[in-house]
Amino acid sequence: MDTEISGKRVFVSGSTQGIGFAVAASLAAEGATIVINGRDGHRVSEALESLRCLVPGCDVSGIAADVADSGQVSALLDALEPVDVLVNNVGHFEVSAFEEISDAEWSQLFEINVMSGVRLSRHLLKPMLKQRWGRIIFVGTESAVDVPGDMIHYGATKAAALALSNGLAKLTRGTGVTVNTVLGGPTYSTGVADTVEQIASAQSLAPAALKSTLVRESSLIQRFIEPEEIANLVTYLASAKSSATNGAALRAEGGVLPTTV
Repeated sequence: MDTEISGKRVFVSGSTQGIGFAVAASLAAEGATIVINGRDGHRVSEALESLRCLVPGCDVSGIAADVADSGQVSALLDALEPVDVLVNNVGHFEVSAFEEISDAEWSQLFEINVMSGVRLSRHLLKPMLKQRWGRIIFVGTESAVDVPGDMIHYGATKAAALALSNGLAKLTRGTGVTVNTVLGGPTYSTGVADTVEQIASAQSLAPAALKSTLVRESSLIQRFIEPEEIANLVTYLASAKSSATNGAALRAEGGVLPTTV
């Protein structure tokens, strides 16, 4: 399938590893010009080197900035040329008992999971509307729909981001711009892999053995999702082929949600 992404300019927030990196690689392989992002300049440079090895000849660059910091976002946007596709991927989760979550922790997750998307979309949507083509994609989570009791602040902030995505789509009426969310599920990202390895080491277990015990019972695929599988759906939504999909939340969560829609 010709995605017609070749030559499009794409910015992916939080893309030095995990799902964000997989998204950048997938879109680069389709011929898009990619701008990756991370908080640490050294990690951005390492990710760029990895991308160039993975996708020889790809057109990639990077900007180091914390997209949860309004000042750094302003500097980022000053350096960023207009883009055709914005992937709001950056996000953070924590497992915490509700009564132990401080106001500061709530504010931190809101800045990362919601305001990062607000700030980037507010600046980048207008040029898309002017050129009458563009894509904004939020990398979300099934936890926005079925909020976990041990990650209420995570689920609540991702639910807010889901609402943000749906509201922004209403501003695109009659244009070639779309705004959608991918609802990911339990994904074996770099952070999850590191955690599994640490726990396995502490319990003198093989990481693969521990990994299999952590798969949710409600999962229909009965395994962790790979970052590349989330990236596949993001790539479709970034393409010209997704033109009739707008204001939607598309699932790539392995069937852990029990609802039909």
